Amino acid sequence: MPKKRSKFRLKIEELAVRVVIGSIGIFPYKTSLNIGKFIGRTVVRLFPKLAKTAYRNLEIAYPDISKEEKKRIVTGTFESLGRHLGFISKFRKLELEDIHERFEVVGKEEYFDPADKTGKGILFFTGHFGSWEVFNLLPPAFGYRINILVRRIDNALVEKYVDSMRTKFGSVTLGKREAPRRMFKVLEEGGMLGILADLNAQRHDGVFVDFFGVPAATTKSIAKIALKTGAIILPAFAVWEKEKQKYVVYLEPPIDYENTGNAEKDILNITKEVTKSVEKYVRKYPEQWLWIHKRWNTRPKGEKGLY
Repeated sequence: MPKKRSKFRLKIEELAVRVVIGSIGIFPYKTSLNIGKFIGRTVVRLFPKLAKTAYRNLEIAYPDISKEEKKRIVTGTFESLGRHLGFISKFRKLELEDIHERFEVVGKEEYFDPADKTGKGILFFTGHFGSWEVFNLLPPAFGYRINILVRRIDNALVEKYVDSMRTKFGSVTLGKREAPRRMFKVLEEGGMLGILADLNAQRHDGVFVDFFGVPAATTKSIAKIALKTGAIILPAFAVWEKEKQKYVVYLEPPIDYENTGNAEKDILNITKEVTKSVEKYVRKYPEQWLWIHKRWNTRPKGEKGLY
């Protein structure tokens, strides 16, 4: 059990977060993103354990690529995280009209609008990819309210500060502990819910599906919620497009699934399709994914750990 931190330390942590985000955010939008990118490139050397995890993940996912290519992807990962920090630093100053200017959405007319017209709940999923926090802001810019499943930060002061930015335009954050009943209710009433689908799951919370050809414990939540509510499952990824110098949000065709009554089989099939969708974007933009996370940490019973 982690040692309880003093009120003084919690306050210092909150102040540090406010200073970092505030300092980056005082500059014009593109400058803030570039400062964040520079910070990301710089901190690679300051967090060798994270870099080590990233290199190990690349050995698992891409065993045949060169050292130079691994280094390029790892550096790009930290730059992407830094750019994402630069974007977050602008949350307080952004207005709804800025979202339309700063972001391009591809696939809204083809995939979201038809799903919306059905009246069913829409379950968006994405990954820790590009700028995933934009999904707190993007739906309200189009006149929709979205509920986002989050992991609450273990410093309540920092959590309150971050949550105030996430919910600025009316989005609702649902902590995992208080979320279950509310998630079902939101979708059963035709609302929208967003979930991250790419983190390592504990054995009791997940199901093993292939990710880059290696079994990875993956959350069952998306499949279980969809099967219970009949929600439409819609993939969405926010990618930094260098040529356009902006984030582009790509919506993909809904995940096709059937409720056969065999829950175990249906959950496995849906989770496979969700994971394939995530892998598609990681392969296309490898330097924008969270390689510093131990994605293959949980192993099937009897199998040796990979880290």
